[in-house]
Amino acid sequence: MEKEAQKFVEIYTESTPNPRMLKFVATSMLLPNAMIECKSKEEASLSPLAEALFTFDYVESVFISNDFVTISKKETQEEWFELSFELKAFLKDYILQQKPIVLPAFFEQQKAENEAKKQITGTDAQIIELLDKYVKPAVEMDGGNIAFKSFDDGVVTLIMQGACSGCPSSSATLKDGIEAMLKRMVPSVKEVVAEAG
Repeated sequence: MEKEAQKFVEIYTESTPNPRMLKFVATSMLLPNAMIECKSKEEASLSPLAEALFTFDYVESVFISNDFVTISKKETQEEWFELSFELKAFLKDYILQQKPIVLPAFFEQQKAENEAKKQITGTDAQIIELLDKYVKPAVEMDGGNIAFKSFDDGVVTLIMQGACSGCPSSSATLKDGIEAMLKRMVPSVKEVVAEAG
């Protein structure tokens, strides 16, 4: 049975704390409860939507999650107000044509990652739970994501994705927000550091 054609979709933009990134929000779900970040066309092999966005020569990276796409632009002379109309029209048309956001292999990879996450215990699991509950919803509002990488010798390493990657205010968020919360709730945490996704 064919999928029922999508009859209506709107795309609107939201600014992010990172001036080189803009969040494009759709009135329909794109990638429920999952995310993919592509920093180049080569990294976009699992996402036809990201691959298509890289055909715009000013697109530097693409982050897709739930109902939004956060796009970063290269250091060009164009401002977002000059580029956003073209991207909104493109995204609307892409979604209305029901083209794939990601390939089935992406979901297989996600399933394997989720299974691996279930094996995590102890302090690592506690940190991940706190990030999922208190941090991720807030940074998602800004068009980004913060993912747990490791906890070693009192140091939590996080991966900054989407609008959080390279954001001028991310170091303040990291130290004043996340680090302070984790130190308070997990006494063995001494420091939180970040690396770009």
